[in-house]
Amino acid sequence: MEGLEQWKDQLEQLKSQLEPWKNQLEKCLHEAIEYLNQIPPVQLYAAIAVLLISTLLLLSIRLFKHAKSNTVILTGLSGSGKTVLFYQLRDGSVHQGTITSMEPNESTIVLNSDSNKKRKSKPVHIVDVPGHSRLRPKLDEFLPRAAGIVFVVDSLEFLPNCHLASEYLYDILTKASVVKKKIPVLICCNKNDKVTAHTKEFIRKQMEKEIDKLRASRSAISAADISNDFTLGVPEESFTFSQCRNKVTVAESSGLTGEVGQVEQFIWECVKP
Repeated sequence: MEGLEQWKDQLEQLKSQLEPWKNQLEKCLHEAIEYLNQIPPVQLYAAIAVLLISTLLLLSIRLFKHAKSNTVILTGLSGSGKTVLFYQLRDGSVHQGTITSMEPNESTIVLNSDSNKKRKSKPVHIVDVPGHSRLRPKLDEFLPRAAGIVFVVDSLEFLPNCHLASEYLYDILTKASVVKKKIPVLICCNKNDKVTAHTKEFIRKQMEKEIDKLRASRSAISAADISNDFTLGVPEESFTFSQCRNKVTVAESSGLTGEVGQVEQFIWECVKP
């Protein structure tokens, strides 16, 4: 009984302590109601409307910023193995057709590696863009919503195509849609299952040298004749991919043998929640 009485006394003390706060709150509420009553209804409704619109606008911007794209583009020269890689990523099948793609191949997939690892899977929209020079403008249709770009290089026949591949990559790395969004790029050295295939380190160094030459030659052209949106590298320094505003990495793969783990890891990093 004594304990109960003590509880009652403590509750009474707490009630008496809160009483001033209660009175103050009631006073503030009364003043607020009086103030609102003095505002003309039209102005009051307008203020409420502005508040609601502002809140909805802020929420929309927040949701838009957090809505991450799930589109990853495969591109590169014709014959580099993009389409083989596309089918390997899509369902693990081996597609050995040699006909140049005339239209983009598209598919929404779940990466095979996601089913083998304890990580949250997310559908990925893969787009295989034709590599023929006349069909490359199709790339611009997909870049605005790209989360990443896989630039496929034929590591077996690299040297004869080094200049053309480097030129195409240069054009991609200087596009405003790529630079401003800092879209990550993976240089995928495909067909590495062949004994005579060049290593990714060799390919990286050769492409850096070739892009350095392109940068010097194109900077000599008048600004009116340059179609690129941005320039690459640091003035008076040899070009390296580390100087790019967006992240550029290099990996090896083989679409025919299914060695696409590094590509899948890159794609997952681009689209992960």
